[in-house]
Amino acid sequence: MSGFVFSEKPIDIDHGEGPYLYSEDGTEYLDFGASYAVAPLGHSHPDVTAAIQNQAETLTYVQASYPVDVRTELYERLANLAPGDLSKVWLCNSGTEANEAAMKFARSATGNSKIVATKRAFHGRTMGALAMTWKQKYKKDFEPLAGDIEFVSYGDEEELAEVVDDETAAVFLEPVQGEGGIHPATVDYLESAREVTKDAGAALVFDEIQTGVGRTGTLWACEQAGVVPDILTSAKGIANGMPLGATLCADWIAEDCGNHGSTFSGGPVVAAASNATLETLMSEEIPSHADEIGDYMTAEIEAAAEEHDLPIREVRGNGLMIGVEVKRGANRVLRDLAINHQVLALPAGRTVVRFLPPLIIEKDHVDTVVDALTEALS
Repeated sequence: MSGFVFSEKPIDIDHGEGPYLYSEDGTEYLDFGASYAVAPLGHSHPDVTAAIQNQAETLTYVQASYPVDVRTELYERLANLAPGDLSKVWLCNSGTEANEAAMKFARSATGNSKIVATKRAFHGRTMGALAMTWKQKYKKDFEPLAGDIEFVSYGDEEELAEVVDDETAAVFLEPVQGEGGIHPATVDYLESAREVTKDAGAALVFDEIQTGVGRTGTLWACEQAGVVPDILTSAKGIANGMPLGATLCADWIAEDCGNHGSTFSGGPVVAAASNATLETLMSEEIPSHADEIGDYMTAEIEAAAEEHDLPIREVRGNGLMIGVEVKRGANRVLRDLAINHQVLALPAGRTVVRFLPPLIIEKDHVDTVVDALTEALS
């Protein structure tokens, strides 16, 4: 056996371009999942492709202890784009590694071990990040995991205030819960989290692995609330499909971040891809485009639900991070969309159809998907 296959989709993907994926038999699929938001610029974006090719011709990798221009450029770019004073950057290979680093940094900086996470949260699949992930189905085969984790209800300010104390190292929050069903936090909740962690001397960590890089209409979702955390984690779309994660820290965290490292931290090729991705996102004002198209898509789904009396309980989200809660199993709807309408989307729990399309989509792409969803639910 050459490798593990945990689940197979009934479509053999051959190549992609823009918001489309193509199977080996030439069938065109409109990709409104973007492989869990990793392709904000769509597939095979020419600027990112050129950056990867050019860098690969000169240097594919050298360890992070040697300065490399393309990696230094990424450090500086992320520091400049970070919210508030999160000017210290650590690079890794994935979102779960970024959260592992955040967990370690917070414990080292505060001298405490207690981590507060939320019910329905998803922070990754390694042993530390998995411990902060709520659903037992992800964890039960791998326990015991990292200890001293306490869960609270997402959005409950009073419960959070009761749990955070002078033994707390960090509070981990997603500004919009992704795997948990696309649940946005209120501004009041994020402000309250900022206040209680500051009072306790604990770190506030925003997991923006799915919400970041323009998906919610601003580069970082927390910018909309005006709340700056002590640590922000990013991955998925940060290099438009190349494996890269980042942990952005305030000075007081970075000053005593402990002994942590990674062999492949910020490799030149992935750094080049990320620089090209972030440059394109900002120069072409793609976050604001995502905001506009996201509002349009939400409104169109709600209008279709009312006009056709579709079995939809709620449409929620922010920008182009949209969840449609349906009255029957989401997987049945997703299968119908893929097989009968050539539209790819994702689940977020048993009853939520999740749309995380490339941020470059236009209204005609949305119209196609809304029509397909209407037929699938009728």
